[in-house]
Amino acid sequence: MPKKTEKPKFRENERIVENKDLTIGEALIPVFALVAMLAYNVYVFGDDALSGSNQFILLMGGAVAAIVGIFNKVSYKQMIAEVAENVRSTTGALLILLMVGALSGTWLVSGIIPAMIYYGLQILNPTIFLAASVIICAIISIATGSSWTTAATVGIALIGIGDALGISLGMTAGAVLSGAYFGDKMSPLSDTTNLAPAMAGGDLFSHIRYMTYTTVPTIVVTLIVFIILGFTIDTSGVADTSSLLENIGATFNINGWLFLVPLVVILLIVKKAPPLMALLIGTLLGGVFALIFQPDIVANIGGGGTLNFETGYKGILNAITVDTNIATDDPALNDLFSSGGMSGMLGTIWLIVCAMVFGGIMDGIGALERITESLLKLAKTTFGLFASTVGSCLALNVTASDQYLAIVVPGKMFAKAYKERGLAPENLSRSLEDSGTVTSVLVPWNTCGAYHSGVLGVGVGEYAMYAVFNWLSPFMTLLFAAFRIKIKQLATSNSPSS
Repeated sequence: MPKKTEKPKFRENERIVENKDLTIGEALIPVFALVAMLAYNVYVFGDDALSGSNQFILLMGGAVAAIVGIFNKVSYKQMIAEVAENVRSTTGALLILLMVGALSGTWLVSGIIPAMIYYGLQILNPTIFLAASVIICAIISIATGSSWTTAATVGIALIGIGDALGISLGMTAGAVLSGAYFGDKMSPLSDTTNLAPAMAGGDLFSHIRYMTYTTVPTIVVTLIVFIILGFTIDTSGVADTSSLLENIGATFNINGWLFLVPLVVILLIVKKAPPLMALLIGTLLGGVFALIFQPDIVANIGGGGTLNFETGYKGILNAITVDTNIATDDPALNDLFSSGGMSGMLGTIWLIVCAMVFGGIMDGIGALERITESLLKLAKTTFGLFASTVGSCLALNVTASDQYLAIVVPGKMFAKAYKERGLAPENLSRSLEDSGTVTSVLVPWNTCGAYHSGVLGVGVGEYAMYAVFNWLSPFMTLLFAAFRIKIKQLATSNSPSS
């Protein structure tokens, strides 16, 4: 099967640790402890909780899980082995985060992001901006099979345009992620779209066709919501557009040639080039274009008045690795034209590693298997089976902090139950995607939530309610299950009672 995305490679053969001695009450102790500690920590630190304290709380949650494991005679070696496997599986994501930071730095100093904002301010009317953002991100994500690359490229530019127009960052991020995850779900190049039918025992393209029944209505509702928002929001930035354009033009050399770089990156991804290679090439091309089109800016960042080999080298390397700020005559643009480079991604990387420690220990002591097993026992009807699947995926996104485990674990646990009920595997694979893939971005300590929050520079709490597609998808699946709409039966089985 074709697979292309910058997200970490999924673990189709992931081993689910079983511990028959562990009770459901014991399995839930670390979950309740983590939720309580995180809630209090966010109450105390507010928006600064992700600066480090939440990361430590995740480690404390892992410690609670380890204590439960020790009382159930789970060896320290086994727990550490599962942690190591979890962290190892995120290696690709961590490297991509670093490269995204590097790319954003060179795309800023080269004028690529400012050019996107400059032309976007002239093309995207504030009234249709949010709906247009959904459509743009959906198209790119379908073509690339990657919500992560979509957010890291066009998503960053749309955030800048929305900010300049005076539109809430949360709204813009919600529109970006709604479109990006719609495309990710429907693309045969997406790893999660390949993983879900593999876990359920179905076929890729049958899975995609079956997903359209719930996914198309969800994206339609999402677009309607953003169209309504576009007509109701106060876009105070509209009156300042001329001033913003003048300041951008005075600071950067804006021209159409700058768009060659993002076009090359998108082409590489579509042509199935490795994501890290595509981002690296985008970073290097950004640096070359910076030297050609923005020599004064590069020299200034490099600590000199004129561009030479030393100031050029230092300027590009600084843009790639550390904080970069480009001053303009507009304070709003000063905040907009800043990048943390690779160092700006370290907080997100720290969060992901700590989340993987918690998820690894939870898996190592058998808690993830026990929680999913208990949910399965509640499934007495067809609707109950769907609801248990959705609940399991949501719980694993919160506890395991990994969307792949949120597909693999329920997929393995529920496949037999769906077959025994005479339900085709497309029912399970669709439910896994509708609840496991898309909701991962709504959990701050999940790899997806941490990634998108770090890349877009918008907290999960700010965009969650506006990520309409993401939180509406599981409800749509449950609605279809409740009214038995498009519930496909196995060809050789009688229809089960609901």
